Amino acid sequence: MLASSAPRKLIIATRQSALALWQAEHVRARLRALYPASTVELLGLTTQGDRTLDQPLADIGGKGLFIKELEQAMADGRADVAAHSLKDVPMEVPPGFAVAAIMAREDPRDAFVSPRYRSLAELPDDSSVGTSSLRREAQLRERYPRLRVEPLRGNVNTRLHRLDQGNHAAIILAAAGLKRLGFADRIAAMLDPAESLPAIGQGALALECRADRRDVIAALAPLADDATTLATTAERAFGRALAGDCRTPLAAYAEERDGELWLRALIASRDGRQVLRGERAARCSDAAAARELGEALGAEFIARGASAVLGDTAGAR
Repeated sequence: MLASSAPRKLIIATRQSALALWQAEHVRARLRALYPASTVELLGLTTQGDRTLDQPLADIGGKGLFIKELEQAMADGRADVAAHSLKDVPMEVPPGFAVAAIMAREDPRDAFVSPRYRSLAELPDDSSVGTSSLRREAQLRERYPRLRVEPLRGNVNTRLHRLDQGNHAAIILAAAGLKRLGFADRIAAMLDPAESLPAIGQGALALECRADRRDVIAALAPLADDATTLATTAERAFGRALAGDCRTPLAAYAEERDGELWLRALIASRDGRQVLRGERAARCSDAAAARELGEALGAEFIARGASAVLGDTAGAR
C-alpha cells in the first residue's frame, strides 16, 4: 500500500498492561514510519482477563478474555486494529475478524527467574515455582515432581514483585515479555524448548482487524514477517487439530532447520503424568504447506491416543 492511500487515521485497541502498551507503541511506531501522513492513536481498554485475577484463567473462560473487549471496540468502530500477543489469540478467530499480520518473533523461550537460584535443578525439594500456564505446570510436574507448582496471575511487574516478596523461590515467564519491558537482567536461565516447549505463537505479535476492512488489512500487510507467519501457522494448525484451548496443557513450536520447517509439539495431563510428544518437518514455502504440516502432526497425535490425554484433562476441569 502506498503512503498516499493509507488510512488517514488508525486507532489501535490495546490492553493497558505495561507489556500490552509496549506492544501497541511498537506497532504505532512501525505504522508511523510507514505512513508519516497518517495519524496513529492508541485506545486503552481493560479486559475481563485483566479484571479477574483471583481465579485461574482456565476457569473463567480462557485467554480469549484478553481480546473480547478489543474486538468489541473494532466492531463498534472505536478502533481499527488490535495488537495482541499471538499466544492469547484463540485458534479460531471469531467470525467477522481476521489476523491481518503476524510480526517478527521475539525470543519464544520460557525464562527461569529467581533471585537465589540459577536453574530449576538447583531448587531445593518442595520449593514453590509460580506460573500462570498449565503448559508450563505440566512440564514442570513431569520433570521436577519434587517441586511445588503454584498459580501466579497478574502482569509481568506484579509477578516479579511477588517473587521479590518471597512468595516463590522462582517463577517461569515468557522471555519475550521480560526482554521487551527491559527486565532481561532478571532472567537467571533460559529454558531450552526441549525442557519447556513454548506456547503456540509465543513471542509473536498479532494484528487483528475486522475482516471487511480491506484498507486496514492492506495497511498492516508490510508489518508481517514471513518466517514467523509460516512457523506460527503450523503451530496454530496443530492447536486447531487438537481442539486446544487454555484448559489444555498444549505446546507447539516451529523453527527453520536445514531448509525445512521443524515442528515440535506436546499435549499433557495437568499433573504431568501423561505427556505425548511428537515432531515433524517439511519444506514449507507458503501458509498452505505450513497448515498441512501442523494438521499432519495433529492427526498423528490423535492416532497415538491424544484423545485419552484430552479426556483426562477435561475430567480435571
